[in-house]
Amino acid sequence: MAEDSSKIWTAFSLVSALGAAAVARKAIDKGWKVSTGKNPPENPADPDVGVGEAVAWAAVTGAIIALARMFAQRRAADYYTRSTGHRPPGLRAGDQA
Repeated sequence: MAEDSSKIWTAFSLVSALGAAAVARKAIDKGWKVSTGKNPPENPADPDVGVGEAVAWAAVTGAIIALARMFAQRRAADYYTRSTGHRPPGLRAGDQA
């Protein structure tokens, strides 16, 4: 049963993280366009993209997507805990990271 629980949590956590990243990315793209007046860089590694713009894009997207994923996984862990009566594998007291 613990293995089933682990598989369910892994899938649930992955889906919540991917969903949050997709929503965050859409918001970031829209915010970038509103704040800069142009589309976000398609590939920040492209030499035609200015270094400052590439660094700003990488910093903004990295931070916001990481935060969105973290909050989504925390909510998923809370839902899992309320549904099963125990924390997900890896988040239980005494679990190794």
